[in-house]
Amino acid sequence: MRQVGMVLGSREAGALDFWVAVEEGQYLRLDDLVYVEFRHPDPQKGDENGNVRYYGMVDQVIKLYEGAQFDTDVFLARRDLLPVSLSYAAHVQVTRLFPEEYLPPDPGSPVFLAQQEALGMALYYDRMQDQRLPVGILKNGEVAYINFEFLNGFKGGHVNISGVSGVAAKTSYATFLLHSLFQSPANRQKANTKALIFNVKGEDLFYLDKDNNGLNDEARAAYQKLGLPASAFQSVAFLAPPRKTPGDILPDVSRPDAGAYYWDLVQFCREGLLPFLFTDRGAMSNLGFLIDQVTERLRRLVGEEKGGQKGPALLVEDWSDELSALEADVSFNDLGKLKLTTFAQLVRYIEFKLLGPESAEEDEKPKGDPRWTARQARGTLEAFVRRLRASIGNVEHLIRGDRPGHRPNPLGGSAQVSVVDIHQLTAQGQMFVVGSILREVFGRKERGEYQGQVFVVLDELNKYAPRDGDSPIKDILLDIAERGRSLGVILIGAQQTASEVESRVVGNAAIRVVGRLDAAEAERPEYRYLPASFRQRAVILPQGTMILHQPEVPVPLALTFPLPAWAMKKDEVKEDISAKTISKLID
Repeated sequence: MRQVGMVLGSREAGALDFWVAVEEGQYLRLDDLVYVEFRHPDPQKGDENGNVRYYGMVDQVIKLYEGAQFDTDVFLARRDLLPVSLSYAAHVQVTRLFPEEYLPPDPGSPVFLAQQEALGMALYYDRMQDQRLPVGILKNGEVAYINFEFLNGFKGGHVNISGVSGVAAKTSYATFLLHSLFQSPANRQKANTKALIFNVKGEDLFYLDKDNNGLNDEARAAYQKLGLPASAFQSVAFLAPPRKTPGDILPDVSRPDAGAYYWDLVQFCREGLLPFLFTDRGAMSNLGFLIDQVTERLRRLVGEEKGGQKGPALLVEDWSDELSALEADVSFNDLGKLKLTTFAQLVRYIEFKLLGPESAEEDEKPKGDPRWTARQARGTLEAFVRRLRASIGNVEHLIRGDRPGHRPNPLGGSAQVSVVDIHQLTAQGQMFVVGSILREVFGRKERGEYQGQVFVVLDELNKYAPRDGDSPIKDILLDIAERGRSLGVILIGAQQTASEVESRVVGNAAIRVVGRLDAAEAERPEYRYLPASFRQRAVILPQGTMILHQPEVPVPLALTFPLPAWAMKKDEVKEDISAKTISKLID
């Protein structure tokens, strides 16, 4: 128990905040936790000793010369030519009262540094009990915890991380959170917990299962303090889109054991993935209706999984326009049906169904199939076809009819963590992949096909769920944000600027984390949950320092986290020269 000062008597002391005069030889910093105890006027309403105890966090510290009147007095004071006293004071924001008696503390009451049990009381650790999940190291060297029930969906869910790219370490902190929830005893269902990570930058996350060669003793000590092993992820599957080259289907990444993912044409039609190719559905009022109509016609074309088309190629028998079929280089199967084996051929077929045959006479106005056109104007139909044609180059290697589909299956595989690479895809390709996978995951959870929890890590959230506009993938993310926690689908989203993300997605995040922010962004209303002093500090935060806000603790926590024990890029990989690995390579 270390006394650091007294409640100041020259400034107002309230029930929710007060000032502390720091004693000579002692010091208080921002984020330090303190407590003050004083006698209740009616001892029967106090604790067992008749006292009231206030816990709080320092959010402002000041020093000044008392007795100095002019700016230049400081020079005189330094030469002992002016009698002044040095004042050192700290402002404390109250985090907890025990018992809940909202009385102002008495001036002159001793103020102590909160450590160990007192620190746990200040940050409500006693309420978390065995649900304490380590999330970093506080400024005083103690472990920072969050209540896991606010992350796993029991009381709350979802995490939102904001910060400037390259400085805020958003991805590193997201993987650290995953490491903690996979290793901490707070998560009692580790075996049934899965993680899905979308890799959006280089091949940074393709080495999560490799030890970091830069891990030093200081970092290992930090992991030991956190109660976490300083080791890489143990069970990871890596998936990447196929290369656009002809021949064998190979993943478009350097890691040799990564698998290639893609959908076949029958899967594309049966699962209704067409809407994820349209990112501007709201641009035309009728376009959304037409997309839904064509999606439904494609679903009917392939039929149910039992008794319908098996794929991977799509069979059609009503493509009566020989000219367009010939140009699309469509072949026939054994039964004489047209066999579509590429996404480009599927687009030409849809074009035929919507706009009619190209072989129509000049004086004959071609018409599409009314069952497909849904009575839409020709301008809307042409706008639809234009957008679909433009998507061919972006997704034809992802949607194909020459091989059975191999779509990502993060819930069905044996790996605990699935890393899906999308960094080399175009924006439209990324939208398609992210939307298709998230809908599959969410759908399986809705149908009760997977009982465990799924944590989805998605960077650049402002691209997929922008504040303005409408798109199918935004609908999926809104669904996850609003209903996901009850189903066990938890979103760990990250972005540079939370102000550009749909407010309902950010607002549903129980845990909010901020790294270094742009100065203008820090003043946006989305960060009003941070006190002014924290918003100012967010502009100068060093890399590796985060500000975390959780529902149970009324003040944000400034914390650091250790260097990732896993490699975040290729040159961080620690070479494994164990006999087991060498033997495996030789075999």
